[in-house]
Amino acid sequence: MAGPTDLAFDPWDPAFLADPYPAYAELRARGRVIWYEPTRQWLVPHHADVSALLRDRRLGRTYQHRFSHEEFGRSAPPPEHEPFHTLNDHGMLDLEPPDHTRIRRLVSKAFTPRTVERLGPYVADLAGRLVDRLVAAGGGDLLTDVAEPLPVAVIAEMLGIPEPDRAPLRPWSAEICGMYELNPSQETARRAVRASVEFSDYLRELIAERRKEPGDDLISGLIAAHDEGDRLTEQEMISTAVLLLNAGHEATVNATVNGWYALFRNPGQLAALRGDHSLIPSAVEELMRYDTPLQLFERWVLDDIEIDGTVIPRGAEIAMLFGSANHDPEVFHHPGELDLAREENPHISFSAGIHYCIGAPLARIELAASMTALLERAPTLRPAEEPERKPNFVIRGLEGLRVEVR
Repeated sequence: MAGPTDLAFDPWDPAFLADPYPAYAELRARGRVIWYEPTRQWLVPHHADVSALLRDRRLGRTYQHRFSHEEFGRSAPPPEHEPFHTLNDHGMLDLEPPDHTRIRRLVSKAFTPRTVERLGPYVADLAGRLVDRLVAAGGGDLLTDVAEPLPVAVIAEMLGIPEPDRAPLRPWSAEICGMYELNPSQETARRAVRASVEFSDYLRELIAERRKEPGDDLISGLIAAHDEGDRLTEQEMISTAVLLLNAGHEATVNATVNGWYALFRNPGQLAALRGDHSLIPSAVEELMRYDTPLQLFERWVLDDIEIDGTVIPRGAEIAMLFGSANHDPEVFHHPGELDLAREENPHISFSAGIHYCIGAPLARIELAASMTALLERAPTLRPAEEPERKPNFVIRGLEGLRVEVR
């Protein structure tokens, strides 16, 4: 299948990873859908198309509810990857109706707005304590000192994971999420499989304990959740807990460091924010848009679709470019500019449709809490050195963000 060979879009090029947004502008100029041979995917760069396709039931995160691998023209995953796929394929993010509908309905019974809202004071207090430690030390790594420990502790607290057990959570999450990059290596797969086994084994034991002695935590709530005789299976509970943890870690951690790096590079906007903390809610939305933590979201084509005269056949894979959609000038006025007071901001960083992020309200609370604590308690926060980008494309973040407080 022919496609352009001179694209600036290159998800393995460090220069592209440093700033992919000019390449996105080129893609949008090329058209509404572009074939990309290295990953054998159709790239969709425009906001209107991404937004519509996220809601299009002719696409799916999985195809196995309708087709076998052979019927769909795909090869089954290698047997040695089975623990990862068992864990991944039973989570809401990679299921379609009716299973997705049933699981999301049951999870929603435990993961309620009241549950999330009740965490507000805990999140604010924890963010304050983390920032106080950073200030007392005169600075440090914003990623490891504030951005990581906050969402890890919050979701672990929600799930009911005891504090002494929390150390492996972030490494497990990072290794599992490595499989969401484009064309992951065998070593990445090996690490993801090992983490999937260890994480699943741990949660299986914790679920058994909660069955004997239920608590006021999300795992106990998942065990108790039922509707018209439906209950979550043990594997669905394990996959749900891992999904909530992984999504909660990756989105919030990367949005925090990407956001502060963007603020440091836009001192006028940072000064405006420091002078007016009422900008925090719109700043959270704008920073999620400006440097999107999840750059790409994939869907399988379950039935032929047509985009701008191009027929994309069943069995193909579409890569929806969230980062490009969030910089589409058809939707966002001066999209390359950081505008913390932006009023119209229909970014799609939390996806859309039936797979809209169930943890979005919690992520917003966490991002606002850490931003508030840093603005109030570290008003002289500044970068100590230029950070390095992680060599990842799909999940966009930094290796660290060294800061000083004077």
